Amino acid sequence: MLKGFRDFILRGNVMDLAVAVIIGAAFTAIVTALTTNIINPLLGAVVGKPNFDYLVGHLHGGEIKYGTFLTAVINFLLIAGVVYFFLVLPTQFLLKKFNPPAAAPPSTKACPQCLGDIPLAATRCKFCTQPV
Repeated sequence: MLKGFRDFILRGNVMDLAVAVIIGAAFTAIVTALTTNIINPLLGAVVGKPNFDYLVGHLHGGEIKYGTFLTAVINFLLIAGVVYFFLVLPTQFLLKKFNPPAAAPPSTKACPQCLGDIPLAATRCKFCTQPV
């Protein structure tokens, strides 16, 4: 029973998931700090307030806090933008730089008689008509 548990814990995908959760938590703190301390004050300088929590609708004695929802949507879009532009794009650039696309397999071959390029499936050369 303990051997099975040990094998489960030491599998690669479980360890990868644990590392991803830890890195995700650390990255969340960074993105939250960026949003709270830099982007929201800039937004507040443009709009007048750093968030829209003050927007409240009143309907038959109840409060509809649509400003809080609007603030959450804007924070989500800001976090998604930060993740995309500061994490996804640089990672894609590095992957393309270090892992160039594989070369396509050749689609032609040289004719042994005239050395013209002919398709791989050809049985005769289109230039000299010799069997290939």
